[in-house]
Amino acid sequence: MLPQRVESLNHAHRERLAYIDFRLYFMGEIGRPDLTGRFGVAPAGATRDLALYRKIAPQNIEFDGSSKVYRIGKDFAPIFEHGPHRVLSALSLGFGDGVNGESHPLLPCESPAALSSPRMDVLAPICRAIHAKRPVAIRYHSISSGESERVIVPFALVDTGLRWQVRAFDRKTGEFRDFVITRIEVPKMLDEEAQANERPDNDIQWTRIVEIELVPHPDQPRPEVTARDYNFTGGMLALKLRAATAGYMLRRWSVDCSPDHSLRGSEYRLWLKDHLALYGVKNALLAPGYTVSPMADS
Repeated sequence: MLPQRVESLNHAHRERLAYIDFRLYFMGEIGRPDLTGRFGVAPAGATRDLALYRKIAPQNIEFDGSSKVYRIGKDFAPIFEHGPHRVLSALSLGFGDGVNGESHPLLPCESPAALSSPRMDVLAPICRAIHAKRPVAIRYHSISSGESERVIVPFALVDTGLRWQVRAFDRKTGEFRDFVITRIEVPKMLDEEAQANERPDNDIQWTRIVEIELVPHPDQPRPEVTARDYNFTGGMLALKLRAATAGYMLRRWSVDCSPDHSLRGSEYRLWLKDHLALYGVKNALLAPGYTVSPMADS
């Protein structure tokens, strides 16, 4: 809950105060040049922002006159909520606004290189079509059927951890499918609206929510460390996933989905407690160790 005085400020002002809060919390200090460089405000404006923050949360910030830098207070408590994904993105990639294309990590960080990234001239029209709820004519390269011309009705982007895909209705097959964005060429948004049967509320795999429970792998040592790594509650991690993405996510997380936890390897720290939770999930075969249960088929 933000202090009432912060709530009453305009969005731009709150953004600058949140940045002060962030820099103090994760970097331990902030100076006027940090604000002027990030937001383009005049030095006098930066001084006013720092003074206001100090008035709202005096325990959070102390002025170091020798270096003219504001440092984190001994009784610091953040006044903004800083989500872990945003924080880690900012620390590793920097605060970029997309104008000059330059951003630098705030701290030394290493993360896996992206081996597959979509072209912007392909991604942009796909995004416009999602926003406008319009079909798109594309040329698509499939491993199974080669090159083909298609019309799809996209409605969501999906990050599988290995590549970016778009979930869409495929007019060629009459089904909802995943299309790898790097395999799409010359997308052209059509000047027509999607039909009722092409909308996402008719995609059963997309609208179905699968509830799963992950537990420490029974054949791996130190289950208490696994519970700590994944912030278990009550000895397990309960998740809700879309059926359309479940197989991708379980593969990304290296979850042993075999009924008898038979997969070996240090990467399998987690086990799917009930593999029948994936029954009817089309991409379940992507999940490590998953096989269709004979009992479920009977």
